[in-house]
Amino acid sequence: MKSQIVIFFALVMLSACKSPTKSGSTNQPTLADYQVGEKWVWKYKGVTTEGEVRSDGEDTREIVNINGVLSMTIGKDTIPVTDIVKPDESETPKYHWPLEVGKKWKYENNWTSQDGTTGNQSHDAEIVSYQEETVEAGTFMAYTIKYTGKTTNSRGYNANEEEVWLYAPEVKNFIKLTQTQGDFLYVEELIEYSKPE
Repeated sequence: MKSQIVIFFALVMLSACKSPTKSGSTNQPTLADYQVGEKWVWKYKGVTTEGEVRSDGEDTREIVNINGVLSMTIGKDTIPVTDIVKPDESETPKYHWPLEVGKKWKYENNWTSQDGTTGNQSHDAEIVSYQEETVEAGTFMAYTIKYTGKTTNSRGYNANEEEVWLYAPEVKNFIKLTQTQGDFLYVEELIEYSKPE
């Protein structure tokens, strides 16, 4: 009887150790995770509650090699991948690595736009799930990260904001963003992801 209890207890402990959490955890991508020719294409659209379209288009990013430096093209800009994967030392980061369901943190961002307007975002962030999500580019396991807070700027703008980001570790990026800011709805969705075989 004693040996049966010991075996039962050992099996319970092993199964507890083996059963992964629903999401596990995901670390920030590293330089070695990217390769030349990897490409992402998103479509985006921003519409007011009155139906006025304020933005509508596509955003393409691609990994290239420039003079031996692995880089990502973003529109007309080119950024070394080392800058993209550099750990965020902020106390209030956009992504709080490693990603795990249930994790909560504060996200704050101060910015200056091209016309000199300054602004601030202050959000409470939470990872609410890790599950299959389908977008135009395909179906991926993704974390749903919800940001809720305010955006203000130096021109007197002040709006409540909610952002829901679907981050897919397989593509090392978000596959969908839904943002509600005052009377404005913005949606960006991955429509293509490819990498060399």
